[in-house]
Amino acid sequence: MFPVIIPDFVGFFIKIFAKTYPVKMNIYSKKQILKLGLFIIAILIGVGIIYYSGNLASKIAEQERGRIEIWAKSMIELSEIDLDILISPTLYKIMEDNKTIPVILTDDSLNIISHRNLNERIVGDSVLLHKELEKMEKQHDPIIIELASEHKNYVFYKDSALLTNLIYYPFIQIFVVTFFIIISYWAFSSSRKAEENQLWAGMSKETAHQLATPISSLVAWIELLKIKENDTKLIEEVQKDVKRLETITERFSGIGSTPVLVKNNLYKVLASAVSYLQSRTSRKIEYILNFNKSGELFIPLNESLFEWVIENMCKNAIDAMQGKGKIIISVTEKKDRIFIDIQDTGKGIPKSNYKTIFKPGYTTKKRGWGLGLSLVKRITETYHSGKIFVKTSDINKGTTFRIHLKR
Repeated sequence: MFPVIIPDFVGFFIKIFAKTYPVKMNIYSKKQILKLGLFIIAILIGVGIIYYSGNLASKIAEQERGRIEIWAKSMIELSEIDLDILISPTLYKIMEDNKTIPVILTDDSLNIISHRNLNERIVGDSVLLHKELEKMEKQHDPIIIELASEHKNYVFYKDSALLTNLIYYPFIQIFVVTFFIIISYWAFSSSRKAEENQLWAGMSKETAHQLATPISSLVAWIELLKIKENDTKLIEEVQKDVKRLETITERFSGIGSTPVLVKNNLYKVLASAVSYLQSRTSRKIEYILNFNKSGELFIPLNESLFEWVIENMCKNAIDAMQGKGKIIISVTEKKDRIFIDIQDTGKGIPKSNYKTIFKPGYTTKKRGWGLGLSLVKRITETYHSGKIFVKTSDINKGTTFRIHLKR
């Protein structure tokens, strides 16, 4: 039954969600909705288990009270029987049949007359015995025994160990299952992350390898141009692009292995990345650098990879602004931390997507793999032990990303 119902329910949930929130449904968002659907199903199953167990416990509690009421009636009969008359075997059996439900019999002044099925530690201590009586009084209403002498006795009792276990068993079961799921999810996530690392490394090394051949060829062509041509400007431009390809190759090689961090002037690295972009982007993009470009702030960095971070962040900002607006880069220091804020005047990001945008495959573009911000996060957090997140974002006003780095 469940293998048929669950997929249908999840599919129905995704359709409703898509109609309610008309956003572009990429692969990642579908996975998130699927997870949410499965989470809701798990909650429903848990509630169902608790409800069913509670209903069963309620029925058993009624049966136990019925047994105690019969036991109380047998006590009344016993009190009315002449001591010279032989006790009926049936009555005796009823009296002795209760071997699981803890019971205390008291007089009308709540003095304890007798008890059954109590822990030996409690029986041997009058203080503990009266505390047990108080617990029974709170748990169930006592059963009254009307005596012929117009006095009353009271039968106090509490749930049997079987009923108590039944009440708490579903919660323990859900806890154990939840704990197992969390451990399994953690193990699966660790395994998947290791696979992702291998994938990144393999893809990066292959890309670097593929770029190496045409770069070598281009270097040879440049040397030939130097011999045959006198257009030094053309040669310089070609050299710049070849140098750029070499930088890209170096970056991919860095992703495929643990990069070396050396003391670099952060201001210089930021200015260099912006300078490269400025000459290759629209004049309608205004770059504002809120730091001293000629100043010095040395921190451990892989220059090539970190320039890639800034370039990717700026390119995303340009896309968000549709080629027109301001990109403001600010640097602030606080004790042993450096904060880099990259602000744009673009379309903004919904709060629900603050974390999603850094996942591989997430993109709002018609083309692209959705790896840009994923790479940024990987370089910042895995290779530079920093953090990156959306600091603020307002729809149709702009977004500010913040990067934390250690001094």
